[in-house]
Amino acid sequence: MTINSEDLLNSILASLDRVDYINANDIPNIDMYMDQVTTFMDKRLRSSVRYPDEDKILTKTMINNYAKNNLLPPPEKKKYNKEHILIMLFIYYFKTVMSINDIQTLLNPLTDKFFGKDGDFTLEKLYTEAVNAEKDEIEALKKDITSKYKLSEQMFNDAAKQDAAFLQKFAFILLLAIDVYVKKLLIQKMVDEVAKDETLFADKKGRGKDREKDKAKTRDKDREKSK
Repeated sequence: MTINSEDLLNSILASLDRVDYINANDIPNIDMYMDQVTTFMDKRLRSSVRYPDEDKILTKTMINNYAKNNLLPPPEKKKYNKEHILIMLFIYYFKTVMSINDIQTLLNPLTDKFFGKDGDFTLEKLYTEAVNAEKDEIEALKKDITSKYKLSEQMFNDAAKQDAAFLQKFAFILLLAIDVYVKKLLIQKMVDEVAKDETLFADKKGRGKDREKDKAKTRDKDREKSK
């Protein structure tokens, strides 16, 4: 691509090591007001955003919208506990590739079954195991990215010198984008399978019917935004 192509690749790979995950043990075991929640999330995830001086990690409006769309259980006396924070983290990671309606499909049965419940399986255990598994996948991800980068370097070598560098970067981005696209399709298929599982959406005191109405409204909003 360029004389410094290896430096660029190394910089990309190094950035993966700087991706910050909030460990469940780092979440305070005390109930927090909304301002405290947004401050905590911002402090821990600020380094992962594209524009640190502009991007919003979590705002009061976002939290209120999550509650309004039945993504987040209501706070107790205006305070949010550790499980609330975990749900917000799930939303944070999901929302870049999933619609609000799809996130709702996944989180509703999760919160119904495990939020505020005692037992061997907890939301904290689910979050911890998933995050630890993802950390273990970083090296495999680095190899995949390196492979795509090297492949893009071999493309468009017959183009004019002033064009080759751009075309090769374009090809690298396209390879990554196609990978994300395919995985997004897989996510959508899996969410649809979850939605079909009637055992996860039993009508408990009318909540099931109300939830379906809410999800239909959310789908309509998502479609309007996409037009």
